[in-house]
Amino acid sequence: MQLLFVAAIFIIAFIIITFEWFNKTTVVLAGAVLYIATGIIDQDHAFAAVDWNVIFLLVGMMIIVGITRGSGLFQYVAIKAAKSVKGDPIRILILLSIITAVFSALLDNVTTVLIITPISILIAVELGLSPIPFVVSNAIASNIGGTATLIGDPPNILIGSATNLSFMDFVVNASPAVLITMVVYCVVFYLMFRKSLRVSRELRARIMDFDEKKALKDKGLLIKSLSIISLTILGFSLHGVLHVEPATVALGGAALLMLLTGEHEVDKFFHEVEWSTIFFFIGLFVMVDGLVAMGAIEILAKKALAITGGDIRSTSILLIWISGVFSAFVDNIPYVATMIPMVQHMGQQLGADAIMPLWWSLSLGACFGGNGTLIGASANVVSAGIAGKSGFKISFLTFTKYGAFITFLSLLIATVYIYLRYLI
Repeated sequence: MQLLFVAAIFIIAFIIITFEWFNKTTVVLAGAVLYIATGIIDQDHAFAAVDWNVIFLLVGMMIIVGITRGSGLFQYVAIKAAKSVKGDPIRILILLSIITAVFSALLDNVTTVLIITPISILIAVELGLSPIPFVVSNAIASNIGGTATLIGDPPNILIGSATNLSFMDFVVNASPAVLITMVVYCVVFYLMFRKSLRVSRELRARIMDFDEKKALKDKGLLIKSLSIISLTILGFSLHGVLHVEPATVALGGAALLMLLTGEHEVDKFFHEVEWSTIFFFIGLFVMVDGLVAMGAIEILAKKALAITGGDIRSTSILLIWISGVFSAFVDNIPYVATMIPMVQHMGQQLGADAIMPLWWSLSLGACFGGNGTLIGASANVVSAGIAGKSGFKISFLTFTKYGAFITFLSLLIATVYIYLRYLI
């Protein structure tokens, strides 16, 4: 009965989050408290279930990016990019998508769309075009680019923390698939929009009149921020050599940047942290641990192994497509949090080294699958929210019309990549 109760609460929470009936942070925190209050897990066990490496990595990076935003760096890059292609709309769309993918790999995808989406809307409006293709392309590119690194997409942060995979492990193993996917994505979006995104020379001249230098509000802050970001990324890259956890690197970078820029008052820097996201993760960890404690994950793992007969090839390919489909319809963060203990249980049966392809299948499937629908990834929801506030509503079907096709191609590329690299 307890197992059914735990599973029912978790499924109900999933449904509520998927359809956004209530705030997702409120839902998972309520679920976590319910698990503790009903004795599913005790409070000490619940607090121990929280992966603090993930929590503090997010906090550190949010502070760094929040401070850097004040320098105007991201706005400068976007305007410079638009002018570099002479205000040509389709080339702006592709170039902003590439910039979004790169920023998402080095920072994180939600923060990146918060920065790039308003600029994309401004540029589209100045060109007399609907911003919707620009906003959708940014969201999709952010999810693709974020897949390349440990810190780019929250599912990767979860996987990396659970497996002790380093920043460079993700770069070496995930980024080749991401690069191939980005090339295909750019070609597809160019073919989709090259005819509809055409404007007069007069409208293109508006973009050329933008002064990107005015976007740089504080050059001193820019130099300090770039220096700390470079040191932080270097720290991530050397994580495996230095044996310093990514959370420590991120918090160290955040602390150093606050010391360099904050004088005595640092309270304002903590306003940059998306606390609702942080507490969403905390509640989610507790809820997933409740499933583990009741044996639900073990049952799922055994059923998955029964379907594939324990064959790593079949299991890896199946995991890519299951992850892609599920992540298209539910937020990929709770999905991956649920799947991690399941894959770990498979490792107990098959061996830790044998299941390594499964981790890359989970990462690629979940991150790419997040592009399938509007609710598949946090970056999609955030982008649509910004567009809506600007008067340009992006419906579920509008996003899905573009995202589903890109997701299918991405999962196909991931399947071929995983098979050729790890399963032959």
